[in-house]
Amino acid sequence: MLPMSRAEMDALGWDSCDIILVSGDAYVDHPSFGIALIGRLLEAQGFRVGIIAQPDWHTAEPFKILGKPNLYFGITAGNMDSMVNRYTADRKIRSDDAYTPDAAANRRPDRAVLVYSQRCREAYSDVPLVIGSIEASLRRIAHYDYWSDKVRRSILIDSKADILLYGNAERAIIELSHRIARGEPLSEIRDIRGTAFVLKKVPEAFVEVPSTRLDRPGVVDKHTDPYEMKMGKADASCATEDSTSAAPTISLPLPLKAAKVPRDRQVIRMPAFEEVAHDPVLYAHASRVLHLEANPGNARALVQRHADREVWLNPPPIPLTTKEMDYVYDLPYARKPHPAYGNAKIPAWEMIRFSVNIMRGCFGGCTFCSITEHEGRIIQSRSEDSILREIEDIRDKVDGFTGVISDLGGPTANMYRLACKSETIETNCRKLSCVYPDVCENLNTNHDALIQLYRKARNLKGVKKILIGSGLRYDLAVKSPEYVKELVQHHVGGYLKIAPEHSEDNVLSKMMKPGMGAYDEFKRMFEKFSAEAGKKQYLIPYFIAAHPGTTDEDMLNLALWLKKNEFRLDQVQTFTPTPMAMATAMYHSGKNPLRKVTADSDAVPIPKAAGVRKLHKAFIRYHDPANWPMLREALKNMGRTDLIGNGKKHLIPAYQPAVLPKIVQSDGSRFVPKALPKGFNQTKNAASPRRIK
Repeated sequence: MLPMSRAEMDALGWDSCDIILVSGDAYVDHPSFGIALIGRLLEAQGFRVGIIAQPDWHTAEPFKILGKPNLYFGITAGNMDSMVNRYTADRKIRSDDAYTPDAAANRRPDRAVLVYSQRCREAYSDVPLVIGSIEASLRRIAHYDYWSDKVRRSILIDSKADILLYGNAERAIIELSHRIARGEPLSEIRDIRGTAFVLKKVPEAFVEVPSTRLDRPGVVDKHTDPYEMKMGKADASCATEDSTSAAPTISLPLPLKAAKVPRDRQVIRMPAFEEVAHDPVLYAHASRVLHLEANPGNARALVQRHADREVWLNPPPIPLTTKEMDYVYDLPYARKPHPAYGNAKIPAWEMIRFSVNIMRGCFGGCTFCSITEHEGRIIQSRSEDSILREIEDIRDKVDGFTGVISDLGGPTANMYRLACKSETIETNCRKLSCVYPDVCENLNTNHDALIQLYRKARNLKGVKKILIGSGLRYDLAVKSPEYVKELVQHHVGGYLKIAPEHSEDNVLSKMMKPGMGAYDEFKRMFEKFSAEAGKKQYLIPYFIAAHPGTTDEDMLNLALWLKKNEFRLDQVQTFTPTPMAMATAMYHSGKNPLRKVTADSDAVPIPKAAGVRKLHKAFIRYHDPANWPMLREALKNMGRTDLIGNGKKHLIPAYQPAVLPKIVQSDGSRFVPKALPKGFNQTKNAASPRRIK
């Protein structure tokens, strides 16, 4: 294990650490935990690395436990954004934390990167601060903050850090650490991709290009219909910059001076913090431009003024090669929590202890998801040999292994080794998604490598079953019936999770998700191959309530779809606006940044009010008696009283149960409350308990 105390440092013969990593998570030495991955990577480069995990942030003393680092503090919030980790979608404090021993709550502060940075400065004021992780990555520029309901400055400004590493930062952290170790001042290290920092002014070697030159406001284009399954439809637009696809750019003449300068000497001038903070339309425009400048093959640097300072973002990091991915994942991880936690259970570890990460990145581009903003849309895959070695390591070294691998996956289960057919097109592409509104014809959708991996993995000695637990991109899967057959007949443990997210066209277009045609096709294949194998298996769909662009009528139609298909869902995800996401720009601005944005652009309906968000969630859980009073009132207001009644054609019954219903808790246990939940009525002619499921 990497040391967490002076006693452990003494045992290693260290008088000091070169680098001290601070994390909001418990220290689990496993590559799925960012602090362990970066720690082992730096260790392999010859650095002495210490860990301060979940320190008490109320004073600076816990940040002195390992002494003063020779090079820098590396500060992260952990695997999750601290605000998402601590608060529900309704801004209520969670009662547990999956990344903490025994799921204890309140072991990390709000905005952990800011707080940890402040305490590190108090502990050792002259030690450089390097910030990273998803929390810092998604806040690298002025961003809308859902929890304070305002646009906040770049986290670089508020944390007073020396440099920010965004995305998966292996390349950047190695180069940065060696250059600091060689004595190069951190203030002069300004050329590493995937980094952001604060400047007083733009360097003279760069020519500024106003963001409006890339995407001048104009008429809002009509949406392409994303709901038909147009198999094999040609799509060559991703090779050009003036595409009219899901995220078009506008080809405008650059300033004469800029036109003569290479792209690597151009910097995009984003609207200033003060402008986007007070003008939601400019915020949506800035979000759109930032996402268009996200391809490592053609992205330029971005700069955004904050008062009298400039926040500079270098282009995104170059994705790791397969050989480099293998190097990272083949490091000598202990594959268990630090012994300091004793017998305490860490839920996040328990969930992934028998799983293997086979790839990273996602080219789906879903507007509500932060994976693309953080990991990029170019898939980075490990080699087959590296993955099989890790399975054997789990078999031989991880306590409690029973022969079942719980997942071979990543952000998306079936994007392994999928990439653009042409490196030239991939380098020049400026689309936000390779699969919206349809799967791009330039995308290789061959699943043969994944099928072969599944077969070899399940044939390893001591392995009884390989399950797939990561989310599945079913619009890709249907391109390979052989893959669907392999998955369904060998790697589904009775249930398979997929995420249609919604049933209605206008909502799906704001999500950049495929239509229900793709879902229906996958469902047909799933049922066919399950029947052929003689197995009774079920799809478990996930849906989002209160996503930007959703109306009450959309949620009603989704509820009717669920009832028609006999789905009764216990878990419902309510949309949470996370920093930098395109859907968050919609939520804040009321505009659609997937198209050109102007003050006169068509408004996007935004379900912001707490009552509306609660209602939208209730529609998905139409079967829950606790929601019936609210739904009855809503249906009356919508003129749909025809859906209230006790027949099969009705959505909800006219009666209200007199019995106290069993409440299903998040852990699956049930209890009967001492009092009726709000909205329940006791009447003499109430329904029999047998009628309530």
